[in-house]
Amino acid sequence: MINIKNKILIFFSVFSVPLYCQEALKSTQEDYYDFLSLNAVVKRPYLNYRTLSDSVWKAPESAEDGTAISRHVWNGINLGELRALSKNVSLRVYGPELFASFNTNSPYGQNDGALWQGRGFNSSLSAGAHLRAFGIEAVFKPQVSFSQNLAFDYLKPGAFVDAVYKDKAAVYGYYGGYQTDVPQRFGDDPFFTFDWGDSEIRYTWKTLTIGFGTQTPWLGSAYLNPIIHSNNAPSYPKLDLGLRRQPVVLPFLDWYLGDVEARMWLGRLSESDYYDDRPSNDYFMLHAFSLAYAPAFIPGFVLSVNRISISPWKLENLKYIKPTGQDSNTGIDDQKGSAAISWVFQKVGLEIYGELGIDDFVFGKLTGYIRYPFHTMVYTAGLKKTVDISPKKSLYGELILELNNMEASQNFQFWWPYSFYSHSYELSYAQKGQILGAGSGGGGNSQLLMFKVFYPKGTASVFVHRVNPDNNFVYAQAVNQNANGELTKKYAGGFRADLTFGISALYFLRNNISLGGGFSYTYIINPYYFYADITREPFKILGDIEKNNFSFNFVFKFNL
Repeated sequence: MINIKNKILIFFSVFSVPLYCQEALKSTQEDYYDFLSLNAVVKRPYLNYRTLSDSVWKAPESAEDGTAISRHVWNGINLGELRALSKNVSLRVYGPELFASFNTNSPYGQNDGALWQGRGFNSSLSAGAHLRAFGIEAVFKPQVSFSQNLAFDYLKPGAFVDAVYKDKAAVYGYYGGYQTDVPQRFGDDPFFTFDWGDSEIRYTWKTLTIGFGTQTPWLGSAYLNPIIHSNNAPSYPKLDLGLRRQPVVLPFLDWYLGDVEARMWLGRLSESDYYDDRPSNDYFMLHAFSLAYAPAFIPGFVLSVNRISISPWKLENLKYIKPTGQDSNTGIDDQKGSAAISWVFQKVGLEIYGELGIDDFVFGKLTGYIRYPFHTMVYTAGLKKTVDISPKKSLYGELILELNNMEASQNFQFWWPYSFYSHSYELSYAQKGQILGAGSGGGGNSQLLMFKVFYPKGTASVFVHRVNPDNNFVYAQAVNQNANGELTKKYAGGFRADLTFGISALYFLRNNISLGGGFSYTYIINPYYFYADITREPFKILGDIEKNNFSFNFVFKFNL
């Protein structure tokens, strides 16, 4: 007699035909498919906008140019495919995937959704399923996380925080002179978090799609720090409508003009428990759109524009769905935009990318852009390059370099303290206390150099990452001040810098079970922004001048 377990196995063996691989943002599997796309082994299913439902990769069968697919070194590994149950119905089971980390002395981590990796032990568990039938998709993939949240030294919030924030926020709130809902610590106690994660209901007809859920978008080709939107923060409910990657052909003449992609969405953001105590701004309205075009006459090139507006959660603020500058200085809405490019040269396995961002609008409109176009301007730029280490042994590498600058433009010395992700105290470019955009911070700069190796049983990487988390905090001290010796003595060496060295690896124990881990060491210079005293010794910092953090992480994943 056949038991239930055997019936299930027979059912999947009969009806399981690998179709497409749908990968979570920034997962090892998605990074692997992106690596393959640099040499045309697979084609990116998106141009600029991607979520779990949009990151659907066709399993490699042959390279687009007809050559062998020797670069597909994980051929035969179960990476988690959508499997056909019948002609019109397919299913994928996600996970379970377990992640755990431990930080010895300081919070460390980004692009991890609802998880906040504070000092001590942290973990997250994600699992779920995706059912697709007759154009309708139902995805359920929540995330449960835990943070031990051990105590560590941090800066006391400034006078503005004491005046505007209340209770917990006056203790844990952000230390800068600009307003933003990014607590330095989430209370005194350990805590659990439940997040709906990559869950949604969606209907798609050809490439026209509409969905409601909590899947987090990633905009652009940045590897670490996209400016407008990443998966650094917890998810939020949103309704989106748009066009997935779609070829455009001129009617009658049958001329291929390139590919287009468009998406717009409405979301509801929530403040953290450590912002102000006024219920009037507990929720924020988010309007966003993303447009991308890949011209046929420039192979591998993609141009995209992104725009987001945040305003209080009120019915009348639905008007901000269209770009407008009329209220950009009143605190009613906060608008940010970016233009991004990506250019892939598949013959040599090279991608060059960049994103240029701007906050609100330049004063003076057109004449303001001519006079000083760098007002609020920030950028991310980088490259990815494949390396043939030993093709005979199916050993390939990838070099990643990314530079990011979020510092305030110099003209803010004549205005007020500023940071890209801040606005009035009514608004904050964050979801439940974590930044929606660049996880390295909204007021400093970041440089990442990484080298990855892919081989038949897994992957390994080594990286170095240097960050100034918040130079704007130091620049703010000089706003409306006269240049004098006392200012130089105090602030010339007052910057904080984090230098991290790390390694990580993932190994497939079986074709559907992977085990990974990593280690990093961060050397933190001047973690508390102590002032300099150059009368004693050039750029000598008063008080403690360094801090060391060791971070360990572990990941386990099972694919059915």
